[in-house]
Amino acid sequence: MGIDKESDLSANLQIGPTSLGMVRIYVEGEGVELPLDFEPEEAEEIAEELRAAAERARQMGRKKK
Repeated sequence: MGIDKESDLSANLQIGPTSLGMVRIYVEGEGVELPLDFEPEEAEEIAEELRAAAERARQMGRKKK
């Protein structure tokens, strides 16, 4: 499945700090538990990418209207 394909899958997403000073993104759904740990700097880069993708998605939504 590509990034631009719709999916019927659902998952839960949790984000928080670990006791070891990492940032954990925890994904759980349909028999999958995926804990992903990142250094704080990596987590900030991911956050920036999420913000940029959200802005691009907003712009794409405006163009369709």
